[in-house]
Amino acid sequence: MSNPNRHQLTSDPQAVETVRDLIKDVETAMLTTVSDTGLVSRPMKTQHIEFDGDLWFLTKKDTAKYAEILKDPRVNVAYAGKSYVSVSGTAAFVEDDARKKVLWNKVYEKLLDTPYDDPNLVLIRVHAETAEYWESGSAVKMISHLLKKAVGKGSDPKSEPGINETVDLDSVPKR
Repeated sequence: MSNPNRHQLTSDPQAVETVRDLIKDVETAMLTTVSDTGLVSRPMKTQHIEFDGDLWFLTKKDTAKYAEILKDPRVNVAYAGKSYVSVSGTAAFVEDDARKKVLWNKVYEKLLDTPYDDPNLVLIRVHAETAEYWESGSAVKMISHLLKKAVGKGSDPKSEPGINETVDLDSVPKR
């Protein structure tokens, strides 16, 4: 039985482009992993590279998130700024010194307290499968919709353009 509150997935190129635009300027994302005791979220520095369905982060191998991803690679990455984006996907570790060097900046040196060529440093590639977004101003529209629904005067959020969209990113061609 399908969830009546869940949007149909779309792979419309414009919706994919909207996801790219909404996350490109957000400095910090929240990465959620599955631990033995439940879900754990932590801030991660956003990589400013062209989004092609993969998200990239840097971490150390001697962290809890590394062990959690090894055990269960399902993750969620949440972005909040002028709009909101929630990306669900699968994480994998990538050893690629050239990519580490390209993504590296002095902020990481301070945050991770290590140089880019530290063998303990590893890339996390999140293969995005779906993304749900709420464009600027839509949170207010959604709250209004929920309040109307609570008093029995609700409208269908799908009939209100710009509230939110669920995007199938699994089929986005890599650039």
